[in-house]
Amino acid sequence: MAQRFALILDPADAAEERADFSDTFTVVDAGAPALSVSELSTQRGDGVFESIGVIDAHAQEVVPHLERLVNSARICDLPAPNLEQWRQAVAVAAAECPAGEWVIKLILSRGVEHGPTPTAWVTAAPAADFTAVRTSGVSVVTLDRGYPLDVAESAPWLLLGAKTLSYAVNMAALREAHRRGADDAVFLSSDGYVLEAPTASLILRFGDRFVTPAPSGGILQGTTQLSVYEYLEGRGFEAGYEQVPASRIAEADAAWLVSSVRLAAPITAVDDRLLSVDHALTTDLNQYLLSPRD
Repeated sequence: MAQRFALILDPADAAEERADFSDTFTVVDAGAPALSVSELSTQRGDGVFESIGVIDAHAQEVVPHLERLVNSARICDLPAPNLEQWRQAVAVAAAECPAGEWVIKLILSRGVEHGPTPTAWVTAAPAADFTAVRTSGVSVVTLDRGYPLDVAESAPWLLLGAKTLSYAVNMAALREAHRRGADDAVFLSSDGYVLEAPTASLILRFGDRFVTPAPSGGILQGTTQLSVYEYLEGRGFEAGYEQVPASRIAEADAAWLVSSVRLAAPITAVDDRLLSVDHALTTDLNQYLLSPRD
């Protein structure tokens, strides 16, 4: 196949039930123009998305990703996606992926300005090679996200907890981390609690207990974090959710950034303070995350 694949969806009503949605899919040239100049996804970042890892043509964690897409659409007042239609679209895209690591992206935008319907599409492309960061790890700096932990309750219009196309702040945070000599960042709330990384979830280890910040206060529920927790609990470890004060990051016995395509990257330093790396567990985690999972 070509190095990229693209599929446009004619969004079905969320309540529509049928066995085959293939007539709502249009395969397009991934290298050719396909969006209107008045498309709100590009004009205003007004839409939501998901990135699904693909291993040897098997799309990983499809149901959690689709459930998160539905939740993001709800938060953003977008029409609810039809889960079966999107599941079939993912299957079509995954079938176009050859051996190796790929990434499928799902995009649902508000559509063209003043248009009657949303715009929806699915793409597939080779994933970047993350072997080095999975092995050698990443250094991080902590950055103030600029709001308190409970702001999602008092300011729902900030769309916290939705995976939106408006990623300018996330990318700016990564650039700031690079300016400070680090590889990545971890956001802190203005009242001193750990949130998440710009493109990943954070998992901390304290002895045999693993902790991630509770998925509230604008923290996106991580699909890969859920898989990691299933693996850890299967090995007899305790894994839970807490409100984590910023000071506890540097106290951790080990820590990881986890995401659907990069998988598990151990953290080697926080704000220039070295952190221990559990190389054996990191290897085990990535072997598990590279195995087929639904």
